[in-house]
Amino acid sequence: MAAKSNRPSKSSRSPKSNRRDELTVIRRDLPDGPSWEFVQPRCGQQRLDDIAEVEAMIEAGEAEIAAEELVWLLTECPDFLEAHLHLGLLALEADDPRLARGHFGRAFELCTRALKAAGNPRPVPYRLAGNRAFHEVAKGLVHCLLDTGRHTMAREVSQQIAQLDPTDPLGVGRLIGGS
Repeated sequence: MAAKSNRPSKSSRSPKSNRRDELTVIRRDLPDGPSWEFVQPRCGQQRLDDIAEVEAMIEAGEAEIAAEELVWLLTECPDFLEAHLHLGLLALEADDPRLARGHFGRAFELCTRALKAAGNPRPVPYRLAGNRAFHEVAKGLVHCLLDTGRHTMAREVSQQIAQLDPTDPLGVGRLIGGS
């Protein structure tokens, strides 16, 4: 007879307590040294096909339907980085930098929380597939912060990104006049 676990059943655990449903980072040992990569929460990994459908909706000019789908995806998986990124991009396209700043800001917050939980590891290079959405979110956030007159915050975000990936492949530093 197997011993009974003291761990709460799946149905009684709160979503916050389930680390598999939170954005995390993992170490990758690469030829040029260790790097860190974001890993979508389990619920996000299960919904990556939905993001492909959202992208098809956007391509077909159905941005409103795509936004509704993204909002639904976030109700199912609040830490789904790709959904936050796409909502921010849609808001930018709709010329609403404040709304975009909210979406990008939330995604950036999720990422910085995951990094902090892992001990603030570095580097977190754009070249790793799991990090691309993070860097795109950061670029969108800096753009929106500049558009809404929050230059100091934009500079702080840019500096954080420069520390995580000094190569700055998306040119985040150039947005604020850095090198």
